[in-house]
Amino acid sequence: MGRAEPLAVLRPRTPEEVARAMAGLNRLSQTVVPQGGLTGLAGGANPRPQDVALSLAGLSGVIDIDRDARSMTCLAGTPLAEAQAAAAAEGLMLPIDLGARDSCLIGGNIATNAGGLRVIRYGTTRANVLGLEAVLADGSTIGALRKMIKISLGPDLSALMIGSEGTIGTITRAVLRLVPQPAGRLTALCALSDFPAVLRLLTRARDTLPGLSAFEAMWASFFRLMSEMRGSTLFADAPPLAVIIEAETDGSDAERLRFEALLEAAIEAGEITDAILPQSLRELSAMWSVRETAGMEQAMPGLVNLDISLPSTDLGRFDEAAADALRSALPGAATFSFGHVGDGNLHLCVHLPGTDPEAAIHEVDDVIYPLVGRMGGAISAEHGIGTLKRDYLGQSRTAADLAALRRVKAALDPNGILNPGKVLPL
Repeated sequence: MGRAEPLAVLRPRTPEEVARAMAGLNRLSQTVVPQGGLTGLAGGANPRPQDVALSLAGLSGVIDIDRDARSMTCLAGTPLAEAQAAAAAEGLMLPIDLGARDSCLIGGNIATNAGGLRVIRYGTTRANVLGLEAVLADGSTIGALRKMIKISLGPDLSALMIGSEGTIGTITRAVLRLVPQPAGRLTALCALSDFPAVLRLLTRARDTLPGLSAFEAMWASFFRLMSEMRGSTLFADAPPLAVIIEAETDGSDAERLRFEALLEAAIEAGEITDAILPQSLRELSAMWSVRETAGMEQAMPGLVNLDISLPSTDLGRFDEAAADALRSALPGAATFSFGHVGDGNLHLCVHLPGTDPEAAIHEVDDVIYPLVGRMGGAISAEHGIGTLKRDYLGQSRTAADLAALRRVKAALDPNGILNPGKVLPL
């Protein structure tokens, strides 16, 4: 992923210091790489030896929580977990939630339009940003820290920053949407025989559960591997597919009965072959730990983790086609799939034993991304583009798209100092 020490590291602690730093760097035509919590998986925050790194970790803190406006204003370097805790202390919830919550920063979440576990209910980070402030390459500041949902003031310049990965500006502050804390959550781990059954269960869950907040699928190879790593015996044998269903509730018996009735109906219809409802927080944690990928890369060095987006109805077909293509092109390749099926996001993990990790990434990408393009999908759902996916962006965006993005980049960063070589193909 091109890891190197930068020329220097700047650690601003206020938005004004970011603006002064950018103005000075721009005058010198010095390239700069904005950095958040360094949890990205696409190389977007990796500097070259000639770059200055602009760390936003010191730009941290929750500025304001407005209960009436259901909003939080915070600095870009605030860790996600800290922002979540601040909202919870006020009886509210920040809907953005990622596995890297303890180390990822709000600015990075916005700059990559991070997804996470509950997109099916609350949307990606983009859907939870009410306003933001960003510093452009010349040190000028754009955007506004507004708390309103309804605004029609012409093209939204600050919205350009969401998903831009620091290539056209550096996010310094943001206003995020908050929602009420759910009174409770109901969760079940279900075994299913094939992917069509997963789709039928998803439709049933959407139709039945107003608070459906997660619908996470794990294919057999992934479920078996993670169960063995965790020492878990949730099911005696790994089913062809396992799904975690989660629904937020008002805590009433009526909601619980509705959830249980959904499972019973799905079992009677043959969609679910077995189901587990956790009876304690320990059992719930064990269930989710199998879905989390912690330790997977250590167990299989050089693992390639692909982040694909397709319509939910195509995920099963894509997974089969991808496995066949990899086995044909790269004998010995082992695949492990899981994903947020409710929002069309599949994580395809590929292990090529005995292959140099850098070479493995390119070999796998050369097989998979053209397949994604042919099926009309997106090569990135939540990890961003960075450098790892940059040269494949044309599989998911048109030439006209890329030309327009280059014009935006040239207009806002004429000296080309902001995160050079990232996102846009060279």
